[in-house]
Amino acid sequence: MPRRLIDLDKERPLLDVASYARRGPGARWSPQELELITHTARRTPEVMVKVSGGATSLQGALAHLKYIDRRGRLDIETDQGEVVLGSDAQKSLIADWELDLVAAEFRSPYRGQAGRKAAKLVHNIVLSMPAGTPPGKLMAASREFAREEFALTHRYAMVLHTDQDHPHVHLVVKAVSEEGRRLNIRKATLRGWRRQFAAHLRAQGIAANATDRAVRGQVRGPVRDGIYRAALRGESTHYRVRLERIAQAARSGRAAPEPGATKLQETRRAVVQGWHAAADRALEDGLPHLAEQIWKLIGGMPAPQTDEERLRRSLAPGVDTHRRQERTR
Repeated sequence: MPRRLIDLDKERPLLDVASYARRGPGARWSPQELELITHTARRTPEVMVKVSGGATSLQGALAHLKYIDRRGRLDIETDQGEVVLGSDAQKSLIADWELDLVAAEFRSPYRGQAGRKAAKLVHNIVLSMPAGTPPGKLMAASREFAREEFALTHRYAMVLHTDQDHPHVHLVVKAVSEEGRRLNIRKATLRGWRRQFAAHLRAQGIAANATDRAVRGQVRGPVRDGIYRAALRGESTHYRVRLERIAQAARSGRAAPEPGATKLQETRRAVVQGWHAAADRALEDGLPHLAEQIWKLIGGMPAPQTDEERLRRSLAPGVDTHRRQERTR
């Protein structure tokens, strides 16, 4: 039995090239496996599905809906196919979803347990693709994704945003289903959603793929929205503290070992070995063009770096200057 390429929370990865490449004699890739390997080797644009915020109170839900529909200026499409617009649209949704009853049930957000996070009334799921994606087709794929995943279970509404470089859809989902079951979103849930969303985009004629970062040779993990937005404004205390700590350690010559560096290198070696085996398999199956694309994918993978190493390298010129000044004193 071949070793799995990546173990992400003990869930099956979106692309297990180690298993796909090492089948027994005479075995062939399934059409789905070949399609996924081909899309990844060609660097087909990757879909983005993330949970960004939400609300734990009626006031928070109202504010969130006002934010995504730009205070009544953008259309809100509901799970019933209706389009609502205007300053009262958000309040109508909250009333229709009976969020006041859910809020009353979870009146104590911590429910008597110290350290427990507040229960959400709504989740905000962002469905996004790179710049150049036709917004209408993106909305159509999002509509099919939402219908397939939440219809007749969780109430939801969608708003399309085109005011940034990449078009994206805000999908607001009621956290408690019509049967009273709470929606729990885990990493495995998001991976499954990415796969489904990519399939709906391809049905709209948009090239889209959904694989794990490590399989594509990317090592940088996701950044929390608050940290990311603060960094864009130059106000990130998270990065400032880390940079100050790294700079101090580098100037003193007591840089700590990179946390996770060994694991990162081991994962990259497994990824590269898996892709080389896949290229060999493509040649055996008479697919030389696919093998060439796989080799290009391997050759274009950046060197694996931890976040600490990346930040330290960004400080390297300043640290070197400081050291030279210290030596001349």
